[in-house]
Amino acid sequence: MTLQISATAPEHAAALLDLPWHIPLEQWPQECLVNLPRGISRHVVRFAHAGGEVLAVKEVGEWAAVREYGLLRDLDRLAVPAVDPVAVVTGRLGEGGVPLEPALITRHLKGSLPYRSMFETTMRPSTVNRLLDALAVLLVRLHLVGFAWGDCSLSNTLFRRDAGEYAAYLVDAETGQLQRELSSGQRAYDIELVRVNIAGELMDLEAAGSLHPSVDPVKFGAEIVQRYGDLWHELTRESVYPAGKRHYIDRRIRRLNELGFDVAEMQIQRSSAGDTVSFLPKVVDAGHHQRQLLRLTGLDAEENQARRLLNDLETWMATQKDFAPGDPRGARAEVLAHRWVREVFRTTVRVVPQDVRGRMDVAQIYHELLEHRWYLSEQAQRDVGLDAAVEDYVTNVLPRQRQ
Repeated sequence: MTLQISATAPEHAAALLDLPWHIPLEQWPQECLVNLPRGISRHVVRFAHAGGEVLAVKEVGEWAAVREYGLLRDLDRLAVPAVDPVAVVTGRLGEGGVPLEPALITRHLKGSLPYRSMFETTMRPSTVNRLLDALAVLLVRLHLVGFAWGDCSLSNTLFRRDAGEYAAYLVDAETGQLQRELSSGQRAYDIELVRVNIAGELMDLEAAGSLHPSVDPVKFGAEIVQRYGDLWHELTRESVYPAGKRHYIDRRIRRLNELGFDVAEMQIQRSSAGDTVSFLPKVVDAGHHQRQLLRLTGLDAEENQARRLLNDLETWMATQKDFAPGDPRGARAEVLAHRWVREVFRTTVRVVPQDVRGRMDVAQIYHELLEHRWYLSEQAQRDVGLDAAVEDYVTNVLPRQRQ
């Protein structure tokens, strides 16, 4: 049996050769590992250094590893939030030629946490609500692309800060299936599963004394079903409007954009009597503001972060002398956007100490600086400006966060 590494890029395979594949993962030496919070898993999982990156290594059977690797690559192609697949390692032999389980390797999602780590201090109900909102959005996005998760739970999800909300990422695709379109029964199975799993996971936290007394596990488990249903209905329902009210279609599209989704294809049909028009969004893509920010600035951010950064960009652009909407002689939006990145965004973020930038997403840092500016301006009853807000944040807020 020969050690074989199937990787997404040649540099990954070369870096992975330095890891001790001849040793069971549970016994890997500390110098290879990174101490990061791990969620609950039925498999042995460790975080390791390789090629300047932090990778998650999971021991699992070969068929399951290869299948999950392929599914994660499919989800990446479909731009669904999930961990990035890096490689599958097979042909491992231990001491005396004893076969060892293959390994699935994914890239550690910077700034993310498993839900149990987030409950180390008793979490307020409002924060639990935001986690469930993020999970509902993730499940809807998976179902829109035809992915039946089969094991949707808090345990199989990672959460990242996204402005004042959270973004959810799929971690475990082992039980998933990708099809062209899901039936109502397949979606209902996932929804019922997530209801039961969340109620059970919250009950475990309750038994451990890590759940706020006002959080009812059964009620919160049922609420995610309602949240999923409301979002799915908004994204997929058919609307019927009076024929003379075509602007209602634009209003519906703007509503979907506000939720963070783009309408990539639509079906519009006039009634036989000609008095009404039916509108049905056929394909809905998530990440409306993410794509807009990426197109204008090259910055990659979570959806809510992108919305906040775009608002700041538009406010800044309006103050520039060469910005003249509708005037072809004025600077194009793309030119101004790159100037904003260079002169405002990067300059501001660089003031924050390197150790903070190393563990936090830079878009989240900028969002927090904008929030601090708003807070100080409210106190002063005037706009204190970004420079003063950054100075106060670094001097008075960061030291408390590091304690």
